[in-house]
Amino acid sequence: MSMPDLHIKGPPPVIRQLDEAAINRIAAGEVVERPASAVKELVENALDAGATRIGIVICDGGKTLIRVTDDGCGIPKDALALALARHATSKIDGSDLLNIHSFGFRGEALPSLGAVGRLRLTSRAQGASGAAEIRLDAGVMSPVRPAALGHGTVVELRDLFHATPARLKFMRSDRAETQAINDVVRRLAMAEPYVGFTLSDLSAGGAGRVTFRADPQSGDLFDALHGRLRQVLGTEFAQNALLIDAAREGIGLTGYAALPTYSRGSAVQQFMFVNGRPVRDKLLVGALRGAYQDVLSRDRHPAAALFVECDSEAVDVNVHPAKAEVRFRAPGLVRGLIVSAIRHALAEAGHRASTTVATATLGAFQPERPGAPVYQMDRPSRAAMQQAYRAQAPAEDAAPGFAETGGVFARVEPDVEDQAALTAHPLGAARAQLHENYIIAQTRDGMVIVDQHAAHERLVYERLKAQMADSGVRAQALLIPEIVELSEGDSARLLELAAELGSLGLTIEPFGGGAVCVRETPAILGEVDAKALVRDILDELDDLGTSRAVETRLNAILSRVACHGSVRSGRRMSADEMNALLREMEATPLSGQCNHGRPTYVELKLADIEKLFGRT
Repeated sequence: MSMPDLHIKGPPPVIRQLDEAAINRIAAGEVVERPASAVKELVENALDAGATRIGIVICDGGKTLIRVTDDGCGIPKDALALALARHATSKIDGSDLLNIHSFGFRGEALPSLGAVGRLRLTSRAQGASGAAEIRLDAGVMSPVRPAALGHGTVVELRDLFHATPARLKFMRSDRAETQAINDVVRRLAMAEPYVGFTLSDLSAGGAGRVTFRADPQSGDLFDALHGRLRQVLGTEFAQNALLIDAAREGIGLTGYAALPTYSRGSAVQQFMFVNGRPVRDKLLVGALRGAYQDVLSRDRHPAAALFVECDSEAVDVNVHPAKAEVRFRAPGLVRGLIVSAIRHALAEAGHRASTTVATATLGAFQPERPGAPVYQMDRPSRAAMQQAYRAQAPAEDAAPGFAETGGVFARVEPDVEDQAALTAHPLGAARAQLHENYIIAQTRDGMVIVDQHAAHERLVYERLKAQMADSGVRAQALLIPEIVELSEGDSARLLELAAELGSLGLTIEPFGGGAVCVRETPAILGEVDAKALVRDILDELDDLGTSRAVETRLNAILSRVACHGSVRSGRRMSADEMNALLREMEATPLSGQCNHGRPTYVELKLADIEKLFGRT
């Protein structure tokens, strides 16, 4: 079979210089992906101009109108035409592309927008006698002419992509584009807490106006940032966020990271900034995930707003057309700073858990809405209902009334020491144990419900980690080694990690075929089912895969081991045991959540409880 003739037919191609209009449209394809990209470029220009108030008006998701008004320094009349020229900028010295301190620096945004839409630029420089405007329609520039404007700059962009109608086919719905614009403005508002932002949607049935007010009187940056995060991310985030403030070798990290029990189902509340610039950088997101790996399950995502500050020459912001990604000169240093700073803040938070846990609990107590569906999983089982009826039935040999529910809960009579504990300890004093799993404690101004298994699992895990960091987990030799039958593949995988497991207090040896011999188990576990422990470790290895770092694998295995050493559901505890558990929770970092990020206790304030009964 003969090969086809691959030689070019006809005259050879000719290299031509693209005209200015084509060049600008190509640049627009890189810089202006959607209306939100245009808003980002224009708002960043306003910030670079020193604006303290910025107003954004959009219509139809920004497709037909985007108007950005600012009170910045303005542009002189004789520089308006130059502002619309490609690669013309006032923000950098052309000979130094590493020393970048502004948002924009390429000089592509305005000419690119004018190449694919109808752009009108009106500005009045400080000290100028009047304002002037210039227009750029599909790359065609009009002469500069006088205009009316008090101060600052107004950039109006209409009919985006009218010069490249094919791009409109790739636009999403007006609602989706509006949401993308809202996300851009939120990120920039977080980056600039001293600047006021207003976003107005003029579309029929639009979202109306969103305002992020600034407090110029707030001298403390953290107070200003906390107030802005409260406006942007909501009161719940602000209530459950931990202050992050750390520095290492010329790199600073500030911001707020939420408690693990405030985690989300997706990464929608993760915001990263480098030298004030909002970015979506894999290194930073990975570091954030690594900081929470001990306290969150794999299907939950932390919430945080983190600001990395470093010398401009230590980071390259010119690696992405939209400047959404950055490249650090020392990426390992940045990652280590983020992980250590967040872990330190979580440790300092101690046993604290998210306020949303109590809110959700109180919400569950509210009367059911009329017409609301009732799911089978929400109804008590028949056995549970029968047990409750028997417990509350009148005693046969007693006066009319209710029987004691001795089999349902263990009661603790308060004494003088307990009363002192109410005011001395945050988690109060144990009063009862319900269903042999939940400890009820009375605090000075409310009550606490503790999941004894989840709480003790975290405590054992933290003890195991402390032993591991010190000199390895202490082991106890089994009087009779236990033989565990496995498949040959599972046995081989487990024996490959024999040295690592030995440092965790679990000593295993091959026993022929697929069997392994367990000679030692972690001493902290006491009596343990070695077979179940080995199989749980294999399950954890299956979940982790083979690409995880050694430290990640060790911590994951320790977490599984801790489950075997924790107080099991169904075990009745004495008053001393319950109070000892509460005291250890108060003294142990991260004890407010179990190893998977779920809360270990719920705190209900007396005032909230009284509201449920209409007493206030």
